[in-house]
Amino acid sequence: MAAEFAEIQQKYAVEAQKRVRPEGLAQFQELAHSGSERLRHLVDDVWADHAALDAQTPPLQAGDCPKILIAGAGIGGIVAAVRLIQQGFTADQIRLVETAGGVGGTWYWNRYPGLHCDIESYIYMPLLEETGFMPSHKYASGVEIRQHFKNVMEKYQLQDKVLFRSRVNSYRWDDAARHWNVDLSTWRGPKGQEQGSLQVKAEFVFMTAGLLAKPQVPKLGGVGIESYKGDLFHTSLWDYNVTGGSPDEVFPQLSKLAGKRVGFVGTGATAIQAVPCLAKYAKELYVFQRTPSTVFSRGQKPTDPQEWATSIAGKPGWFDARNRNFSQAMSRCLPDGETDLVDDEWSRQPAYRALTGDPEFAAVPPEKAGEVIAKFLMDDAPSTARARQRVKDLVKDPETAAKLTPWYPVWCKRPTFSDTYLQVFNEPHVHLVDTDGKGLDSMTPDGVVANGTEYPLDVLVFGTGYVSPSADGGDPSIRAGIKVYGRDGRDISDKFAREGVSTLYGVASNGFPNLFWLGVSQAGINPCHSYVLDTLARISAYMISAGHERVGDGSKTQGRVVVEVDAAGEHAWGMRILQGAARFATLSVCTPSYISSQRGPGNPAEGKTQEELFRAARQSPWSGGMMTFVDVFTKWRDEGKLEGVLSSAA
Repeated sequence: MAAEFAEIQQKYAVEAQKRVRPEGLAQFQELAHSGSERLRHLVDDVWADHAALDAQTPPLQAGDCPKILIAGAGIGGIVAAVRLIQQGFTADQIRLVETAGGVGGTWYWNRYPGLHCDIESYIYMPLLEETGFMPSHKYASGVEIRQHFKNVMEKYQLQDKVLFRSRVNSYRWDDAARHWNVDLSTWRGPKGQEQGSLQVKAEFVFMTAGLLAKPQVPKLGGVGIESYKGDLFHTSLWDYNVTGGSPDEVFPQLSKLAGKRVGFVGTGATAIQAVPCLAKYAKELYVFQRTPSTVFSRGQKPTDPQEWATSIAGKPGWFDARNRNFSQAMSRCLPDGETDLVDDEWSRQPAYRALTGDPEFAAVPPEKAGEVIAKFLMDDAPSTARARQRVKDLVKDPETAAKLTPWYPVWCKRPTFSDTYLQVFNEPHVHLVDTDGKGLDSMTPDGVVANGTEYPLDVLVFGTGYVSPSADGGDPSIRAGIKVYGRDGRDISDKFAREGVSTLYGVASNGFPNLFWLGVSQAGINPCHSYVLDTLARISAYMISAGHERVGDGSKTQGRVVVEVDAAGEHAWGMRILQGAARFATLSVCTPSYISSQRGPGNPAEGKTQEELFRAARQSPWSGGMMTFVDVFTKWRDEGKLEGVLSSAA
């Protein structure tokens, strides 16, 4: 047994090393900032109804000063607005600014065939309890999720409070006026190509940019992607003009692919869902793989209305209770005798807490990190062995099965779930092109080159994901693309670059009054990221609300209120984050991926100064698991002291 375990760990190391690229994250290019006009246009908003948007009365005019301005109308922006309303603010006091032509964030942009959430919809879709909505399936489709967010906006009278097709460029604090000056870019007209600018003010501002916000493709030699002559698109903006079908259908008929050779680059979470749909219609389908996904069973099923009304949503508070149960199951701290309510493959991954934290290893001294890693590898062994056996059982050709077999711990790449993906490689017209970790070689005008062989293609689809969340170094302004200048004109990026990430509960920083954000550094993390965003939105809304109640007349309508994290509170929280940072050395055994910033295995401290290590450690998430993070905040809130937060009124 010990010899087999050691052999597997050696296999992990060999496979990971194949995928190490010296350029790291720089091997990709963000589409929006590509030097190629063709590639930049791959992220144009093809879903926007520009005529209808042009006909609307803008909810923000030059010089306006709403109480609260939220940059982003994705999941984070929507839940932030709703939690503020629940704290006593009104919809009329809130404005949202959104680059897209509609709400939903990643669920607005992504409309590829077969799209569903990979977390149970009963815990993933925020505000189900408040809206009374029952998802049709255990894992809801993108079509249904997108509609849910539209319904939420209508319920809370926010649908006319969003300035669409606009971007916040900068927030600049005015200490004398006690508000933020906000600079925005807008685009209007028939195709959204008429650019303009707008300057407004706001008492409180948010940044809510998500983790899946910046689509990327690899940098390839030869003629480059932009010179490929066939049809080309990224899955984040599926081109139904090329494939046929409609974004309003869960499983659209991709009839225009009949007789065509289709290439799909990538084998991550998107491929797992899109590839089986493409295989139904393409004449030949080539799937180009750098690293195989771990694919567990899905177990999709329709929601039983009787079960929903009784055992799922039958009691007040059910949504938070079910999320708590899931988080405890993921952190292996579910109370004795309590049932695993979600009970799917996620909660059968005992080692995934190596990435998300848990109470057992919340505070690990650096010298013990190796022991903790070994513990998680042992915990992970049965599950990953089961995943490898599943490939053998489902894929008929032994050589193809071997190439589809993942060799890395479960926490190194987000696991995937499908009852159709692996089986599709049994089809004679579906071809796996495994690059043995190297990725594509280059592009030609007619197709791609992999392993020295050219593959002529009619259609090329990139399912190559998004810029890694670690690329921003924990700085929310970088992820949001917003320059932030706080008190005395200080740039928040300068503060974080010099001192490391500095926050209270991961949502606000001293020197930047009335500024809040939803991120991952110094906050709890969870496979169900929507619950993370919802939790951070509740924390932020509470701070703003309690700050108002403690000053002036205590009302939510009073102006010139300032709420700010104090230096002592920020320092104390940072020290707690540092105490748990060593446990995240678990990433040091990982294959390069989105999660590991494309770094391979090795000592994360090698070649770094103590100061650099200190700053990197401060970027860590909360180490004790999602529910201990929630519990720490809840205790702080219930004490009612607002410790670590200062508030004042002029």
